[in-house]
Amino acid sequence: MKKIFALVAAMVLAVPSFAQFSSGGFSLEEENVYYGIRIGITGASLSGSTEMKNGYEYKTDLGMKVGMTLAGVIGIRVSHTTPLFLESGLYYTERGGKDGKYQVNYTNLEIPILIKYGIKASNDIAILPFFGPYFAQAIAGKTKQYKVEGGVETSEIEKVGTFDEKKAKTGGLNRFNMGFKLGCGLEFNKVYFELGYQFGVSNIGKNGPNDMLDLSARSNALFANLGINF
Repeated sequence: MKKIFALVAAMVLAVPSFAQFSSGGFSLEEENVYYGIRIGITGASLSGSTEMKNGYEYKTDLGMKVGMTLAGVIGIRVSHTTPLFLESGLYYTERGGKDGKYQVNYTNLEIPILIKYGIKASNDIAILPFFGPYFAQAIAGKTKQYKVEGGVETSEIEKVGTFDEKKAKTGGLNRFNMGFKLGCGLEFNKVYFELGYQFGVSNIGKNGPNDMLDLSARSNALFANLGINF
């Protein structure tokens, strides 16, 4: 993660060297640097597995839960002849999954490295399909689950740490995650909107208490973001 953060910092520090570009707004016709802010929602889920141990269920295969996204981004045109852009930034995202009252919640700091291709639809509208990897580090999380007393699952709901392999029925989750983002953006007079999907490729499942579990888990999400490019 340190190398990823260093890469983004280097991009920001390199902005003055692009003074000859038309910095301060997104453009398909000119080589430029642009900045943006994003706010949106995610429909996050966990694709995983289920195991029965000691009479109750451990699971990481969970359906969709809705969360929030906040972000700041920076983009740089990388070709003189083609409207091809490299975009990165720092995202705060709410992730997890749920199944009834059983709900896994956690928050990520996420850095994507996206390639965007600009298509001019009109003088005011640009279409921007994109694809690239992302790297995320979870910073906090709570899991809602049925409380277990004397080896028996009760109807009472408790909250435990999402990353606690001794208490969470996910067997605990690893904090680092990586995957890929793909989607398409639309810009109209600096107002930007995008839809896309994130699919995790790293297994964030742990072995659980006393290594008695072997649960897999991958984080996925549909997302929709609205923002402004400067």
